[in-house]
Amino acid sequence: MKVALAADHAGFALKETLRNVLSAEGYDVLDLGAYNEEPSDYPDFAELVGRAVLEGRAERGLLLCGSGVGASVAANKLRGIRAGLCHDTYSAHQGVEHDNMNVLVLGARVIGGELAKELARAYLNARFDGVARHAARLQKLALLEERR
Repeated sequence: MKVALAADHAGFALKETLRNVLSAEGYDVLDLGAYNEEPSDYPDFAELVGRAVLEGRAERGLLLCGSGVGASVAANKLRGIRAGLCHDTYSAHQGVEHDNMNVLVLGARVIGGELAKELARAYLNARFDGVARHAARLQKLALLEERR
């Protein structure tokens, strides 16, 4: 699976950890930055990850910033992106299974490396279940985007 991965300066170190782990586990990681801890802006990286997913250059996205909140807000501004800020494994897999989440957002200053690895694995191993009520809810989300 091809995974778009990016972080601002606050998430840089954890992004590097995830990049190495996911690559070692066989994921094709598209590293979209940041490439150092120099101050940078999470909306820029949210757009890079979101566009990579929307354009089909990646199947899923992983995005980090300090709290995860700003990156989540920014990513969800892109039509077709369903980004979820998750700090527990249930939400990380359920967000895909029920809501077809296509970007996982993590707060690098909120969680540690081991939990981040577990969350990424739970998210990347999950599949949308296609249950009718879940599909109907996705249709409602699409209608909300159309009205923007």
